[in-house]
This record gives sequence, structure tokens and C-alpha cells, in this order.
Amino acid sequence: MSSFAYPNPQAVFQQQYESVRRNEVIGVLLALFLGGFGVHHFYLRRVGLGILYLVFSWTPIPWVLGFLECFFMPGRVREFNAIAAAHLATAMGIPVPGYVVMPDWAVPGFAPGFAPGFATGFAPASAYASSGSQATLVACGQCRQVNSVGARYCGGCGSQIG
Repeated sequence: MSSFAYPNPQAVFQQQYESVRRNEVIGVLLALFLGGFGVHHFYLRRVGLGILYLVFSWTPIPWVLGFLECFFMPGRVREFNAIAAAHLATAMGIPVPGYVVMPDWAVPGFAPGFAPGFATGFAPASAYASSGSQATLVACGQCRQVNSVGARYCGGCGSQIG
């Protein structure tokens, strides 16, 4: 009997991932042509920044920033896709396909210098453990919040992790 809750977890993961992933070219084009309205931020689910750009769209500042951000959009889209993949894999209880554990390395979004709280729901880099050659996370069975590998109780709902 398999330890996975799905008959073919990689196929289910790929199907779910394709529904939430973003395209780099679309992100660049949105930043280039509609960047003054903040549409590229809405595309990456950064609603707060999108609203801020929309409020100040009558000034030239968001238009200039939107033009400059079109050069950074491929990296931001890749980061968004990596975080979405990690969230899906954690919710399914499988390792993130394609990520190899290396010393002092974690899933993208936890590199030093990132804004705190950007990738909410993720555990710090110390919470990743080596399982063969892929990273695994411990998710709560009740609320699906990610917890550190050695945790006995969930940090979100307080239920016992077992």
C-alpha cells in the first residue's frame, strides 16, 4: 500500500500546478503595457501593490515603475511559480518535484534578504529535512499549515502532529 493519499501524486500535482502557474511572457507584457495600472501585480496576486498602482495611475510614477519592473518580471514569475509548487506539494503531502536538498538551501522564497512574511505559511529553512534527495515538509492534518520537522504540535491550530 502506498503512503500517498492519491493514486498518482505526481500527476495530480502537475494538473493542479498547471492551473495556478503563471506565464513569464504574459507577466512581462502586462508590466510593459499595463504597468501603470498595476495589472502585473494583480497577475501575481500582489493585490496591495496593484491597488496602490491603480490609485496613483494618474501620475507618471507607476508608469515608469511598471516599465522598469518589466525587466524583473521573469524572476518574479519564477518565484511565484516555485512558491505555488511548494504550497501544492505540502498540501498534498509529497516532496516538491524537482527540488534537490543542498547544504544551506531552501525552497525559493527563503533566501536571506527577502521581506519577512512574503511567503506566509512556509517554515524556515531549518524546517526542511533530507529525505533521499528531495526536500519534505510536515503539514498539519487539520489546518494544513507547514510546521518544522521536529514539531509535536501545530503552530496554527495547536493540534498534535503525528
